[in-house]
Amino acid sequence: MTETAVIAGVGPGLGESLARRFLDEGCRVGLFARSESYLEELSAELGESALAVPTDITDPTAVEAGFEAVRAEFGPIDVLLNHASGGAWEGVQDISPTAFERAWRVSAYGGLLCSQAAIPDMLEGDGGTIIFTGATSAVRGRDGAVGFSAAKFAVRGMAESMARELGPKGIHVAHVVIDGQISPPEGTAETDRAEEEFLDPDSIADSYWHLVTQDRSSWTLELDLRPHVEPF
Repeated sequence: MTETAVIAGVGPGLGESLARRFLDEGCRVGLFARSESYLEELSAELGESALAVPTDITDPTAVEAGFEAVRAEFGPIDVLLNHASGGAWEGVQDISPTAFERAWRVSAYGGLLCSQAAIPDMLEGDGGTIIFTGATSAVRGRDGAVGFSAAKFAVRGMAESMARELGPKGIHVAHVVIDGQISPPEGTAETDRAEEEFLDPDSIADSYWHLVTQDRSSWTLELDLRPHVEPF
């Protein structure tokens, strides 16, 4: 399957695993992130089917230019992974309005801008897939992380609304609840937790690809992923 995918919010860990998995499946992949040096290094490693597109997804002009760059190189967009998250780890008494707004802008507003840029290609073609990366905080607010929780709740609501609007038009919209901690990139963190307590980013990427390849008769709206040692 040769498709053009955009991953909005690529970083070490799951973002890289998603890029590698989609490339392995024959896709051409546009990589969006703010760090130009990181993206250039990653795309050089991944090869000619990966395009580094330094993009601030909270800037409408930058998003428009980013999608145009991917179209110019690879053609119309078939798959969009809204993977960016805005971290805001303070409680309601400590968080600044600026930090709260930043979390929402990266997760929800950025997801909106990227979706609006990709949807016309999908409507003009044979449909497409939009996947949002969620978290435990999308279904259960996290103590001391009011900004992150509010942003993830917003993303979940947007995904559900879009799925109902766009599904009849041939666009599969799904929301992935990552209910647990993802294994950190090798050599980046020390932890006392056992390996089986983490989610493997490569396995998560497998699940994202499964969503892309689902038959239209049985699309998934929300997928929950968690380590087997965690209680449901």
